[in-house]
Amino acid sequence: MEEAGEKNEGVRGRFNRSLGKTRSKISRGIGNLILGEKNIDEEALLDIETSLLTTDVGFDATEAIIGALKERLSRKELSDTKALHQALRIELTQMALPLGKRFQVGSARPFVVLFVGVNGAGKTTTIGKLSKHLEVAGFSTLLAAGDTFRSAAAEQIQAWGASNNVPVVSQQRGADSAAVIYDAIETARHRGIDVVLADTAGRLQAKKELMDELSKIKRVIARADESAPHECLLVIDANAGQNAISQLRDFDQAVGVSGLVVAKLDGSARGGVLFSLAHAQASQECAPVYFVGLGESADDIEPFDPDAFVEALLAP
Repeated sequence: MEEAGEKNEGVRGRFNRSLGKTRSKISRGIGNLILGEKNIDEEALLDIETSLLTTDVGFDATEAIIGALKERLSRKELSDTKALHQALRIELTQMALPLGKRFQVGSARPFVVLFVGVNGAGKTTTIGKLSKHLEVAGFSTLLAAGDTFRSAAAEQIQAWGASNNVPVVSQQRGADSAAVIYDAIETARHRGIDVVLADTAGRLQAKKELMDELSKIKRVIARADESAPHECLLVIDANAGQNAISQLRDFDQAVGVSGLVVAKLDGSARGGVLFSLAHAQASQECAPVYFVGLGESADDIEPFDPDAFVEALLAP
């Protein structure tokens, strides 16, 4: 139990360290309120509302949070700043909880994970980090260099393969992305490798022909294994703000997004977008945030922990 506690403290510490930019924006409005002597009234809630909006929590999600706090205020549950702080923590955690499902490697071999997203979201770096994460967990991995469009994309993923000592399947620039990923799946099957992590070229979700190409990739993957891809992960740059909502909608329509990775959370002051992602999916099956990127090194990827996330945001 002690070892688990130490590990949990480590995760919370990494969240706390990496969310400094978002936390500083929130604390400008909330920190003075919580630590000061201000009366708890609707004007005080307006300060919280402004702070949430500046971190890209989004209008609808912010409205839901403030609405819940106003109800507590009307029931005289917010008697002091400590009660307000605790109530805000509860509301934020409840909103984020549906995003907290853990990523699991299923029984299929190879287990195929397809990564999609816009240009520059951090897909290739996420693949490299996740490869190491899975190798440490005892799963063998193979990387598929399915981004055959971007200059040096193959070299980047090969560098991650060399760093993690895992194989990479790639072809020349301009090759058919679907064929590269298909070959990677067959190679993994013949070598008895557990997981294939497949990269794809970044694309603007508004470009229909590029989104149609993703659908083609998914169909070709199914020829190798009719149940594949077993996970389709959308990588979102934390700095995308509210554009993350439209990315999720459009990529989900094209390929069926099963989960999210929020990259570059450490360098963003807009980490509140995770609450917006949760609220936007409140009336449907939620695509969870499996992982968040908390830095640039290979170890800087963590399973998303809603409790640790909210605690870090509201830390003094």
